[in-house]
Amino acid sequence: MSGNSPVVYFYDPEVGNFHYGPGHPMKPQRLAVTHSLVLNYGLYKKMNVYKPYRASYHDMCRFHTEEYMQFLQQVTPGNVAEFTKCLSSFNVGDDCPVFEGLYDFCSRYTGASLQGAAMLNNNQCDIAINWSGGLHHAKKFEASGFCYVNDIVIAILELLKHHPRVLYIDIDIHHGDGVQEAFYLTDRVMTVSFHKYGNYFFPGTGDMYETGLESGRYYSLNVPLKEGIDDNSYAFVFKPVITEVIKCFRPSAIVLQCGADSLASDRLGCFNLSFKGHGECVKFVKDLKLPLLVLGGGGYTLRNVARCWTYETSLLLDETISNEIPYMEYFEYFGPDFTLLSDKGSNDNPHNANSRTYLENILKYVSENLRNIEHAPSVQMHYTPPDWFDGTDTTAGHQLSESEANNEFYDTKDENKEKDVSCKKPDNNEK
Repeated sequence: MSGNSPVVYFYDPEVGNFHYGPGHPMKPQRLAVTHSLVLNYGLYKKMNVYKPYRASYHDMCRFHTEEYMQFLQQVTPGNVAEFTKCLSSFNVGDDCPVFEGLYDFCSRYTGASLQGAAMLNNNQCDIAINWSGGLHHAKKFEASGFCYVNDIVIAILELLKHHPRVLYIDIDIHHGDGVQEAFYLTDRVMTVSFHKYGNYFFPGTGDMYETGLESGRYYSLNVPLKEGIDDNSYAFVFKPVITEVIKCFRPSAIVLQCGADSLASDRLGCFNLSFKGHGECVKFVKDLKLPLLVLGGGGYTLRNVARCWTYETSLLLDETISNEIPYMEYFEYFGPDFTLLSDKGSNDNPHNANSRTYLENILKYVSENLRNIEHAPSVQMHYTPPDWFDGTDTTAGHQLSESEANNEFYDTKDENKEKDVSCKKPDNNEK
């Protein structure tokens, strides 16, 4: 573990200003609201805050094809008609629209995950947090499920330079299909996804019988859940699965995707997790005391995403914070009760369809799979690519001073120059 700076936190002041388009459920503004809460709770004082590196074309081509990255780099809302033939082949359209600054957006969230992985490799931190990352559906040659560049895969590839085995854990309501697919043939990455499965729920993958192929056989674990799962049922499967995975696989680093669409009352979700239930998973993984990269993901009820990730930031810091929302620029988003852990919203499906017998059968199947793997697979001696950066490269994303970290609406080059940041009052759907 690192000697100082146990937690680093990445935030790009521009990342919350991108917009997928009117009516689209993915709202990057949730990142600005989350960061404002983190600041106003004073959590930034307990960690090192970095304005992250922006991933280059070459960085993103570590996983994605050049043809796909060239398309993302060139397409804009103004010239999209010129790319009509490419849109379907790259799965760009309604779910994954072309919007202003698309490539720039991908560069920013991917760069933060990549820098977090590199800092973990260099023992510059124990935990790295990038709430803008976690876009787990993107494939090698196409966009999917609101995701364009798979920052998770790129970060794991960086971690593999130093770590013989990396564990990926996904608590988004949707299956982490893009990450599973990327590492389906290797025993150096174990992917474990807890998600809604069945009734044509997106993306349609994630059956518990999807376990990997060739060298990766049994190194993909899926926990397919039904609608309405609550805190107790989720913990009943999550804790024993992760405990057994750690015992068998013995990873030396973990990537945790914390999609907040598994919370109760999410616009696109159907689970019934509370903030504390979701956070308990984060705390459980943190307490394993392994190098940890923490990422965001889904989450479509904006105020609840911000609540969830702020609360989980406090858990990662071992800090207790007030349940009363501090006054800040987005204060009205959290009415009428203005509390952090309030989850009183309506739930269209409060019934827990996951019987104890069903969950026990999943646990039994997962346990049988884990008995088939070689314990802590060894890694043959081979050429290791050089580190992406050695921790001393000042161009790779810089740490913010307290005055910079304390107000993301100021330009980091000139603290007295206020940024033009839209702070419109959301409609009920946005909140």
